[in-house]
Amino acid sequence: MFRVLVSDKIDELGLAPLLTNDQIEVVQKNVAEVDDLDSYDAILVRSATKVTAEVIEKMPRLKIIGRAGVGVDNIDLAAATAKGINVVNAPWGNIVSTAEHTFAMMMALVRSIPQAHNSLKNHEWKRSSFLGTELKGKTLGLIGFGRVGTELAKRAVAFEMNVLAYSRSITPERAEKYGAKAATFEDILRESDIISVHTGLTEQTRGLLNAESLAKTKKGVLIINCARGGIVDEKALQELLASGHVAGAALDVYSQEPPTDFSLIDMDNVIVTPHIAASTKEAQLNVAVMVAEEVLNFAQGKPVQNSVNFP
Repeated sequence: MFRVLVSDKIDELGLAPLLTNDQIEVVQKNVAEVDDLDSYDAILVRSATKVTAEVIEKMPRLKIIGRAGVGVDNIDLAAATAKGINVVNAPWGNIVSTAEHTFAMMMALVRSIPQAHNSLKNHEWKRSSFLGTELKGKTLGLIGFGRVGTELAKRAVAFEMNVLAYSRSITPERAEKYGAKAATFEDILRESDIISVHTGLTEQTRGLLNAESLAKTKKGVLIINCARGGIVDEKALQELLASGHVAGAALDVYSQEPPTDFSLIDMDNVIVTPHIAASTKEAQLNVAVMVAEEVLNFAQGKPVQNSVNFP
C-alpha cells in the first residue's frame, strides 16, 4: 500500500485520482499532528504546510512531495533532492485565476475602487476624491514573462495598453506573440506607468524591487505584486509611497504571512488581499487534480510531468 499524507485542506474532488485507487491510502491530517510520519510514501501540501528538512528527516519512506500550486518556496528543495525525493507541482492549474486577480487589482488601483467603496459604505459622497486614470495608452511593465505574465499581457493588450516584458530568457519573438515588447529590467523601471511582478522567489529575485531600483521608476508609478512576498522590498516601497514617488500599490503577497507589521498595509494608497490570487473554485480543483495525478503516476511507476528537481 502506497500511503499519501494530505497535510493541507484539499477537496475530495481534487483527490479523486488517489481516493479511487485501491492501492493508495490517503490520510488527510496536518503534518504536525501525525505520529507515524515514517510510514508515508508521499505528502501533498498547498502553501500552509512547510516541508522543512526536519520534516523530511522524519519521513524516511518519503519518495515524492506534491505541491498543489505553483510556488515551492514552502518546500526545502535542497533537502528533498539530497534524499532523492521527487518534488512536483501544478504549474498550469491556477494561471488564469492569478492573471485575472492581478488584472482586477490593477483596475481597482487605477480607479480607487476599494477606497470609494469604503467611503460610500461610511455614508459619504465624495465623488471628487476618487479621480481615476484610464488603462488605455498606459505602459504596463511585466517582471517575469512565464505562464501568468503572458496571460496578463493578453488581457492588457485587449485594454489597449502598451506592454513591456522582461525575463532572463525572453526573446522578441515570444514577447510579440502575446502583443508585448521585450525589454530590459532597466527599461521596465524607466518606462512603465504600472509594474507588475510575475516571477518566482529566489535568491536572485528577493528584494528585486528595492530602494535603489524603485528610485529609478517614473514618479507616480503603480506597483503590483501578486506573485511572491519578498520580491518587493516592503520597507523601501513604504518609504517611496510616503514620499509620493510611488503613487500606489496593490499587494496580494507579503514577506511574512500572515503579516504582523501592518504599517504598509494600512496606507491609504495601498490596496491589499490576503494571498488569494489563485483562490478560485476552478483553480483549486485544477491544481489538486493535477498534483494528485502526478503522485498516482509516480506510485504506479509511470513518468511524472512536472518535477521541479528531476535533474
